[in-house]
Amino acid sequence: MSETRRSFLKAGTALASGVAGAASSLRAEGPAEQNATQAAAPGALVQVPKMKFGNAEISRLVLGTNQFYGFSHYSQNLDYAMRQWYTTDKICEVLRHASECGINTFNYVNLGRSNQDLQKFIDEGGKMNLVCQIIGDPAPTYKQFKPLAMYNQGEQVDKAFQDGEMDTVKEWCKKVRDLGSLVGVGTHKPEVIAYVEEQGWDVDFYAGCVYNRTRSTEEWKQTLNGEIQEMQGETYLKGDPARMYKVMRQTKKPCFAFKIFAASRISDRGIEPALRTAFASIKPIDGVFVGVWPYRKDEVRENAELVAKILKRS
Repeated sequence: MSETRRSFLKAGTALASGVAGAASSLRAEGPAEQNATQAAAPGALVQVPKMKFGNAEISRLVLGTNQFYGFSHYSQNLDYAMRQWYTTDKICEVLRHASECGINTFNYVNLGRSNQDLQKFIDEGGKMNLVCQIIGDPAPTYKQFKPLAMYNQGEQVDKAFQDGEMDTVKEWCKKVRDLGSLVGVGTHKPEVIAYVEEQGWDVDFYAGCVYNRTRSTEEWKQTLNGEIQEMQGETYLKGDPARMYKVMRQTKKPCFAFKIFAASRISDRGIEPALRTAFASIKPIDGVFVGVWPYRKDEVRENAELVAKILKRS
């Protein structure tokens, strides 16, 4: 197994004990006082380029959420290690550091204790634009946080698409519109975005995983010319990102690409090329969700600096 920036080289009890004894590698260089609707904060460590999204100027690099709650999409050991390391205080620390690094937008998810974690960050003076992935009823999240945008979580949408029940997703979108938030659809399938576009739904944006990790067994058989019995775990095909990027370019609506690092399957050397490919493949009004686990190094600042460098030269 190659070394990645979001993985351990040890497993089992050695992994757990390493996490328990780990100290933060983040730099605390100032209070998180960024106004989330401004283009840049005075004294920010990095100037991450922004894009207009609704009534806000948001960073084109958006802080992801999966690692906060142990969804590595890589291994059970890594899931466990992330959950152990990411206490509420650590999540708040990373959110503050992201703000210091010019990342003013967070891809919140309404799951488990996430509402309590975000509320603590806000109560302590933290500010972030929220582009929320929502599982189930969007009303409680809107009532508590008044997010800038909400989208129906990708796995929920993909299941509805596979089951021929996209009308339920359309009704969900209408509920969000009535609440007053920007409305989006999340998916791992390029054909879902194409379908919503063709049907002319009243939505504002899309969030698309660049790897189609929700294929059914039948879809995998079709993709791989029938040369499988059953897929186990998650498989990431090198040809998938180009397919998702293509459909993102074809819509005039803003899009957010995610899992551009193939859920830690890309090595450290591949991080910058993956970011370059992402931003070269999407529109200027599009952004990227990137989660972090700064156990080993300051991924927050590294990501921000790489994006700033890439977009400055583009």
